[in-house]
Amino acid sequence: MSESVYIRPIGFVPAPQSEQGNAIRLAGTMVYAGRFAVILRREGQVVERWLATPDTISQVLGQLPEATGSAGEAQWANLTMAHPPLELGARTVRLDQPQVMGILNVTPDSFSDGGVHESPDTVRERCAAMVEAGASIVDVGGESTRPGAKQVWEGDEIERVVPAIETCAGMGAAVSVDTRKAAVMEAALEAGAALINDVSGLTHDPRSAEVVARAGCPVVLMHAPGSGADLHAGANYINVVFDVFDALRARRDAALEAGIAARNILLDPGIGFGKSLGENLALINALPLFHALGHPLLVGASRKRMIGALSHEEEADARLGGSLALALKAMEAGAQMLRVHDVAETVQARNVWRGLRDAALTDFGDLPG
Repeated sequence: MSESVYIRPIGFVPAPQSEQGNAIRLAGTMVYAGRFAVILRREGQVVERWLATPDTISQVLGQLPEATGSAGEAQWANLTMAHPPLELGARTVRLDQPQVMGILNVTPDSFSDGGVHESPDTVRERCAAMVEAGASIVDVGGESTRPGAKQVWEGDEIERVVPAIETCAGMGAAVSVDTRKAAVMEAALEAGAALINDVSGLTHDPRSAEVVARAGCPVVLMHAPGSGADLHAGANYINVVFDVFDALRARRDAALEAGIAARNILLDPGIGFGKSLGENLALINALPLFHALGHPLLVGASRKRMIGALSHEEEADARLGGSLALALKAMEAGAQMLRVHDVAETVQARNVWRGLRDAALTDFGDLPG
């Protein structure tokens, strides 16, 4: 009989003093949680649900079946841990506040900006603009992974991304490469990339985990249901939130077994990849749960089709408002990294949000004495 446990933060406060200290700092971020749902799942179905606070969590975890008790303890420890900074070559990226990863697609067919940043001059201008606006990382991609996109031969992908990476790294930017192919990863790392962002979660290429482990670099493991060329195919969820959680845990475990250090793993629930509108919304609302896996979270919802589906079917380049709404929702969930097209606007929203959080920590006006 298969049983699994999940600890989902459900009650958030602006600062721990709001709960007289009975709240945790969620995964070392600027978000505080004081209530949690402890959920027991058996054979895919939820069979028990308890509510807990930090001072009652031990009692609740003690009620779990023996087979899931240690998993519950580990998840609670993960929710309360602080993650070390990312070391990206000469750059250090702290994870105690939301960071912004700027998207730089050097592709002719990406859903939002295909063909826009293919020349050396536009790459240089785009990189400079993102870094000056506050992007901590520039994410270079040479293959579109939108639904229906054709797979790119690795040689063509290398020819696209390597010059862009060399340009961005030469300008002093911390660079990641958005690829699922081991040969592209190797070429990108040689060109100056310091992070691998793999939308297949290291499943597409059997050599990719070995490449990442040998390089000792950070890697983003994203969830997508498809295992072949079409990452969007094969979705069949019983409960999308728990199923994606379980799938990311399995990919994390496989990465660890391959020799990738735990501190180098980031997780991405894969918004828009093989999920319906309702499933995407469920995942975004449940983002705090994914901290229980014990790794920093990256959220990429910028300009996604779900925004158009919720608002008059606007084209991708007219989805700034929706992108910022989703970015703010991710910040409220404690996401450490936001992958976005509109860097300046997202950084401004982040800075205002951060100011509000800082102010809440020193606001004692509503407390007695």
